[in-house]
Amino acid sequence: MDNHTTVTYFVFIGFSVNLPVQIFLFLIFSFIYMATLLGNLGIITVIWCNSHLQSPMYFFLSHLSFIDICFSSVTVPKLLENLCSSRTISYGGCLAQMFFFLSTGSNEVLILATMAYDRYVAICKPLHYVQIMNKIWCRLLVGGIWVFGFTYSLINTLPVLKLVFCGTNIIDHFSCEFPSLLALSCTETIPNSLLFYASSVTISFSTLYFILFSYIHILVCILKMRSVEAKKKTFSTCSAHLIVVVLYFGTGCFRYMRPNSGSSAILDELFSIQYSISTPMLNPIIYSLKTREIREALKKLMGYK
Repeated sequence: MDNHTTVTYFVFIGFSVNLPVQIFLFLIFSFIYMATLLGNLGIITVIWCNSHLQSPMYFFLSHLSFIDICFSSVTVPKLLENLCSSRTISYGGCLAQMFFFLSTGSNEVLILATMAYDRYVAICKPLHYVQIMNKIWCRLLVGGIWVFGFTYSLINTLPVLKLVFCGTNIIDHFSCEFPSLLALSCTETIPNSLLFYASSVTISFSTLYFILFSYIHILVCILKMRSVEAKKKTFSTCSAHLIVVVLYFGTGCFRYMRPNSGSSAILDELFSIQYSISTPMLNPIIYSLKTREIREALKKLMGYK
């Protein structure tokens, strides 16, 4: 940390409203966080305890659930603390939150692309599925996701350490996201912004292109199927993944890719809530509703006949 830096902590003013509304928001976000933990832990438990759910598809789904727990845990506990007590966060704590937010957020994008690849191989190349998506390759993919996410986060966080924060320490948001923190620096931030947008655009558009490429081929394969039942089952499995992709990419890209001139604090908060808090809660619900095997396994786990 630079000797000229006078800011040692930051203050969140996101959701800075009257006490009754803060209590209401605290209860809402507490419920969402508990639902996120229980839902995703339930998916992980069901998959790892059920011998019929040991395919690569469910292997990646269990890791998506784990990433969702991590992603939500980066911001929500601190948000709950802000709503009921102190709204401050230390300089080091803010950078740590930003680092893990970028890391888990990029992991989410990469695991969604990997799941699209898995569905592409399963539907378009079924005879070679077992050979291509073997256990070693699946583990290498997941390991690569975590390494890539860590690297992406590191190359964007380290340059922030060189910035000087000597003016206001008010963050007009509820977490230390990259754009909100960069706006407070007294020094030139153009190199940081260029690096961030270059790396983010590379990840976002490459993974989005990969997902679209996979699903265009999947759609062609579905249309060629003669069995109506097979079409319905395949489309139901893939539609769950597509809904999650749209929810995450739509709001995430809008939050990070639009210019600062079009920025709105309220919109930033709403979109941040969607992709970083609501989506991790909705993922297990979507997959439970859209995937029959998950529904049946959940019923069996709960003793429901």
